[in-house]
Amino acid sequence: MTTSERSQRMRLAAHKSWGNTVDRASRTAAARKASHHTRFLNKAREMHPNATAKQIEKVAESLRSAHYTELALKSAQARRIKSEQAKTAKRKQVAQEIAALSAGRPAAA
Repeated sequence: MTTSERSQRMRLAAHKSWGNTVDRASRTAAARKASHHTRFLNKAREMHPNATAKQIEKVAESLRSAHYTELALKSAQARRIKSEQAKTAKRKQVAQEIAALSAGRPAAA
C-alpha cells in the first residue's frame, strides 16, 4: 500500500467515524479538557502551591492567554519577515531587469 493509499484509508475511516458520531462535543470533551488546560493548571499549581482552586483557575487562564498571545505574536513576526523577504526579492528582481534593459539585453524571466 502506498503512502497516498494509506492516507486515503485513514481519511475515509475518520469520515465514517465522525459520520457515526451524533454528539461531537461529548466525543471531544475529554481531549479538550485534558490537552492544554491541565498543562496550565499544573503550571499554576506549581507556581502557587498554597493558592485556592479559584485562584489556580485564574492563574491558569492567564497562563493560557499569555501562551496563545505569544503564539500570535510569533506568527505575526513570521508573516512580517516573510513579507519583507518577498519585497526584497521583488526589488532585487526589478533592479536586475532594469540593469538588463539598460545594458541592452532582454530581461531574464
